[in-house]
Amino acid sequence: MFAYYFKLGVKSLRRNPVLTALMVLILAVGVAASMATLTVLYVMGSDPIPHRSGQLFVPIMDNSTMTGYVEGEDPPEQMTYRDAVALKADAPAPRQTVLFGVADVVESGRNDIAAALSDGAAVHADFFAMFDVPFREGGPWSSEDDQRAARTVVISDRLADRLFAEQAAVGRTVQLGSDDFVVSGVIDDWRPLPKFYRLIGGNRFAHEEFFLPFATAISREMDPQGSVNCNTDSTLEPGFAGLVRSDCVWVHLWAELPDAQARQRYADFMAAYVNEQKALGRYPRPMNNRLYPLMEWLEVQEVVSDDSRLQTWLAFGFLLVCLVNTVGLMLAKFTARAGEIGVRRALGAPRRELFKQYITEAGVIGLRAGLGVAMTLGCLWLIGRQSAQLEAAARMDWLMLLATVVLAVGASILAGLLPTWRACQITPAVQLKSQ
Repeated sequence: MFAYYFKLGVKSLRRNPVLTALMVLILAVGVAASMATLTVLYVMGSDPIPHRSGQLFVPIMDNSTMTGYVEGEDPPEQMTYRDAVALKADAPAPRQTVLFGVADVVESGRNDIAAALSDGAAVHADFFAMFDVPFREGGPWSSEDDQRAARTVVISDRLADRLFAEQAAVGRTVQLGSDDFVVSGVIDDWRPLPKFYRLIGGNRFAHEEFFLPFATAISREMDPQGSVNCNTDSTLEPGFAGLVRSDCVWVHLWAELPDAQARQRYADFMAAYVNEQKALGRYPRPMNNRLYPLMEWLEVQEVVSDDSRLQTWLAFGFLLVCLVNTVGLMLAKFTARAGEIGVRRALGAPRRELFKQYITEAGVIGLRAGLGVAMTLGCLWLIGRQSAQLEAAARMDWLMLLATVVLAVGASILAGLLPTWRACQITPAVQLKSQ
């Protein structure tokens, strides 16, 4: 029976093409506006590495001075070099990585390819396994390379294609600044969004072109590309060496902790470490350690802002206005067919069958409003045109595509409930007498 009612619904829409087009357009615009904003919110708020996010943590310790101290305030979001390196060396975790952003001029040694300033990151070898970084060829450097500050580098697929075209990159030499680095691996199209592993002091959307060992970046005295916070009473020594020895926070630490016991051991180690540093005259504030899981870290960093949420709610409010207008148009459409309804009721059609017929017709309008999918893609394109950052977030996957179709059909059925109910209340005798 549904197939029959569906066919009747399609035929009915052809009777009033202008009215049908108006209803479809109103619904499509409302669906497009709401789904475009919801898609951006969904992309930025989704779990970037769902099978491992519960094992990845950001440890934070408050080494700030008592100047301006407010009880209960959040500690600095990064660590000093000495603290991060100490935890990396001794804290009980299967894998850890310290990282900070860098930049350097990249050259291939070929005259036909111009040198270019590229963004990168200084990390430990554990970085690639912790974050499931896929490799197109080769792989990460070894822990021994970390210790000896080897001149080795992992490059992105885009940088490899630019420097070496279709040729293999592993084992080739890339020049960073004035030093030669041997390529150990090429990353295969890894662009997590949001860029969860480096949210502080860096572009949250643009991804690094190269990764080099942390110790190598330190030995080369590469300036950090990001936030450097020096809330300290001591005089900062000049130069990079002074930054390394200072109490300024400028590096980021990630730890992989597979279970609750591992998290507790790590937290206990952090507490013992802070107490040890207090005995040495550091960490004047009351202990305020944090161990943020990945998803909580995204909330702390406000990856999804309150403004984004408000925009989404406003877009759905606009959809509600579109639904109200669609209800009025459906009432006019169904009321104009009162004579047809009266004849069907007089011939014995029960109200439930009329309800099925007209609610199916409303659903057909929703399917036509699947035009909202194309309009949603258009809205996302316009959003992406505003900036490179938004372009990365304004993309639709199959789940959001399905949600758009479901929303269009569901909204049209919801809009059709009142007109359908009113159509079912028509009295046959009155209608037949007026014919």
